[in-house]
Amino acid sequence: MKSLLIIRHAKSSWSQPWEQDFERPLNKRGHEDAPAMARRLLAKGIGIDGFVSSSANRALTTATYFADVYGVSANDILVFPELYHASPATFYAVIRRLPDSIHTAAVFSHNPGITAFVNELTQVRIDDMPTCAIFAIDAAIDSWEMFSAEGNQFRFFDYPKSADR
Repeated sequence: MKSLLIIRHAKSSWSQPWEQDFERPLNKRGHEDAPAMARRLLAKGIGIDGFVSSSANRALTTATYFADVYGVSANDILVFPELYHASPATFYAVIRRLPDSIHTAAVFSHNPGITAFVNELTQVRIDDMPTCAIFAIDAAIDSWEMFSAEGNQFRFFDYPKSADR
């Protein structure tokens, strides 16, 4: 059994509209939400032993906050540039390349691809993944190479403004 946490990056800043999208940082709320959501996961007893991120600034910063809460060095985050505005096919390809030593992977990426991807994984549908949202599934596989849209079990969906704080 493998577990997957698909996490959209935290809220980004638009204070410098000339800044390239890839370099856009988190805003104040994003800097607050990312560690808060990581602490919520930890409080639920959910372990993460693999952190996987887009190389875009806002995704990697979000992943770094989560890793820090889990006591993991930012240097241990697996960075996949192709997760920047990835299609569902790209998500599958990246996940299938993860080392099998990882049992619970947290994957940090962007809309619109992240919403399209989570909507393929189970019968649960999300209109739009809010910033710093977490969509969690269990996959009945022993190896990430076998990951697909089949046989996944929905665990939970959480986001910063959800009622179960």
